[in-house]
Amino acid sequence: MTKRNKIIYWVATLWLSLGMLSGGIAQLLHVEDTVKGVTHLGYPAYFLTIIGVWKILGVIAILIPRFPLVKEWAYAGFFFCMSGALYSHIAVADAPTENIGPVLLIVLIIVSWYFRPSDRKFVSSNQ
Repeated sequence: MTKRNKIIYWVATLWLSLGMLSGGIAQLLHVEDTVKGVTHLGYPAYFLTIIGVWKILGVIAILIPRFPLVKEWAYAGFFFCMSGALYSHIAVADAPTENIGPVLLIVLIIVSWYFRPSDRKFVSSNQ
């Protein structure tokens, strides 16, 4: 892995982790604006606890060494969560500025996943 790729990976991964961790904590604590946001999208407030726990666990999975299959699941979960958030904002006709956060996180997910080091990649035994 080149030094450039390693820098790209860590910058994207740290920003992604910061975004997911801060969002997960706010969701877990049921911060007032977070509750308003999720109910505006049509989801129940208890959904925040579920998403918050999984985001925090996903950040841990992505940052710790080894466990490449768990990392793949974490990236997939982050992608599903953020693409769902993006679609939800579009479905309720929110202002386009509401899409910036989910789109940015989707880009960070893809960049982090693509540039991850080989020891963080899952290699199927069927290959």
